[in-house]
Amino acid sequence: MTPSDDSARRSKQPSMMDVAQHAGVSGQTVSRVSNGHSNVDPATRQRVIDSMRALGYRPNSAARALRLGRFRTIGVIMFTLRTFGNMRTLDAIVTEAARADYSVTLLPVRAATMDQVSGAYSRLSEAALDGVIIIFEADLLDEAKFTLPPGLPVVLIDSDTGDEYTVVDTDQADGARQATEHLLGLGHRQVWHIAGPESSFAAVRRAESWRRTLREHGIEPPAALHGDWSTESGYRHGRTLGRREDVTAIFAANDQMALGLMRALHELGRDVPGDISVVGFDDLEEAHSFWPPLTTIRQDFDEVGHQAIRKLLAKVHSEQEENEKIIVPTRLIIRESTAPAKAAAP
Repeated sequence: MTPSDDSARRSKQPSMMDVAQHAGVSGQTVSRVSNGHSNVDPATRQRVIDSMRALGYRPNSAARALRLGRFRTIGVIMFTLRTFGNMRTLDAIVTEAARADYSVTLLPVRAATMDQVSGAYSRLSEAALDGVIIIFEADLLDEAKFTLPPGLPVVLIDSDTGDEYTVVDTDQADGARQATEHLLGLGHRQVWHIAGPESSFAAVRRAESWRRTLREHGIEPPAALHGDWSTESGYRHGRTLGRREDVTAIFAANDQMALGLMRALHELGRDVPGDISVVGFDDLEEAHSFWPPLTTIRQDFDEVGHQAIRKLLAKVHSEQEENEKIIVPTRLIIRESTAPAKAAAP
């Protein structure tokens, strides 16, 4: 045997029949073990696995997926990885997918345009995937109607696309209502709002609910101050609001802006909650360690991920699955950053 022949022999990947011959079983038995079927004697199964390891055999998962019509992989399209909400949502999706024995392929898009989203979806449609989840938290910059080309099953998260697609979302409106009513219930006569970006569905829904809640209590809402979810934008607006003696209660649209806000208030000598009560939104893991610990609205990101995977896999396994909107409840978490207004204190 020449060196080149020996190299070719060593580079040749072992086949299923090589494993069958090594283990002394049929090729069908090796196939059953590779596909995880239970109708194989345990001792025989172990002998086949030992032979696979000895020969360095790896089952061809792609070929098996083509035969079965399932790749056990889903795609996720999202605009940004920078926000806490998106990262927690992605983490929940990956965790739930793993529990269902699926892997995840992530495809970020550069801009919130229909062209970018459609292009990403088309690329994923051509890949070895079973379905797609789109974390679609922003208005389209090109104002195009949200319409995906035919292809893979899809579920949207944090979206406002009507009834054409299945959507999973946190109850943004009820969370904002809870935050606003909590402050009003403490005797504050007005609630100011540091809102998120005007392009964000979540921010818009929270701001609309804040306004509606105030008006239902006979209070005309002041102008919202828009931030970009960052602590810096919360700090900047806090420097403005903290100088006003008539401001006693502020609802920030996320915990990061609430943190920046409280820093500004501390620097201005305004006591939280003695002078100004503050409520956030999200319930960061660190929210209980803010000073003072932050009253906030808790989003159940784990449940959002669970519902998104559940609905997507239902679509994967049944073409008759109807579109619906799943709303995941929010919950007010009361800590030490809110207190009765001074005028309302006994």
